[in-house]
Amino acid sequence: MTTAAPDTVRLDDTQLYRVRDAMRVLNLGKTAVFDQLRTGRLRSVKQGRARLIPATAIREYITLLEKEAEEAA
Repeated sequence: MTTAAPDTVRLDDTQLYRVRDAMRVLNLGKTAVFDQLRTGRLRSVKQGRARLIPATAIREYITLLEKEAEEAA
């Protein structure tokens, strides 16, 4: 059985991601993630003071990027 490195985040393991974890999954910087949240291209929820990004929102965002790439080609 193999285990992921401590700094590796797998999309299948988590349902809600903190911004820093979504940054790793999406390979984006903090500013880019917050820009996507602000424009509504990436959804998030709040729990108390924490901004959390659902795994489904990450999947939808990736699908959106793929669709935009296909349309641009």
